[in-house]
Amino acid sequence: MKNSRIANDGLVLLGCGKMGSAMLEGWLARGLPSASVWVQDPHPSDWLRGTGVHINASLPANPAIVLVAVKPQMMAEALPTLKEMGDSDTLFVSVAAGTPIAFFEKTLGANTPVVRAMPNTPAAISRGITAIIGNDHAGAKGLDEAELLLSAVGEVVRLSEESQIDAVTGVSGSGPAYVFHMIEAMAAAGEEQGLPAEMALQLARATVAGAGALAMAADEDPAQLRINVTSPNGTTQAALEVLMNEKDGFPALMRRAVAAAADRSRELARG
Repeated sequence: MKNSRIANDGLVLLGCGKMGSAMLEGWLARGLPSASVWVQDPHPSDWLRGTGVHINASLPANPAIVLVAVKPQMMAEALPTLKEMGDSDTLFVSVAAGTPIAFFEKTLGANTPVVRAMPNTPAAISRGITAIIGNDHAGAKGLDEAELLLSAVGEVVRLSEESQIDAVTGVSGSGPAYVFHMIEAMAAAGEEQGLPAEMALQLARATVAGAGALAMAADEDPAQLRINVTSPNGTTQAALEVLMNEKDGFPALMRRAVAAAADRSRELARG
């Protein structure tokens, strides 16, 4: 990942838990020099200690970007430690769920460029997707910088208003967990039908991974791909009659799941 401003002025990670580590792993794999990264984290993992980045060391005075990846409940304590970097040209990019841009402006200064982002954990293998929205001080330049940084670990989409980030949280931010649970459920169902547990899990994993790759590569939309593999009165149709039931199938279940995640995101924003 080539970014001369980061290379010269540095990238600071405030917090490096699961999401911060996933993104850092992706950036390092894409060529970000470890010497250009400073991490502030009270409990650095063994993996982080082995990356060669600066850990809990003195920070550069005016880094190019500060990535804020602390847990929402730690934000009020952690963010003020970087107040001296506010109201400058340092861009703050937040991946903290439920923390609105207004909180950063209040804590760091009203003239601080802030981009709020919602990534997901496949960023660790550069297959993530991140939605971003910035304040007026970030502007087009800040959004471009954030997109350059985040596109190194997957796709990036831009939102038209900050309130949309709650829906993004429900769909893609929390979404990988839904898919992992589907793999678990498919494997368990296969085991009930007589497959060895290890084989059932292998089949479920490969099926979900392959179907996802096909959905990304194909010109057809997911509805047409589903139709393509559904023979009339065949085995797939029998299964889909269960899954597509509007009352208690996937559509109703997924609406409730996404709404629950989005509602929780709104609750976190309200404090």
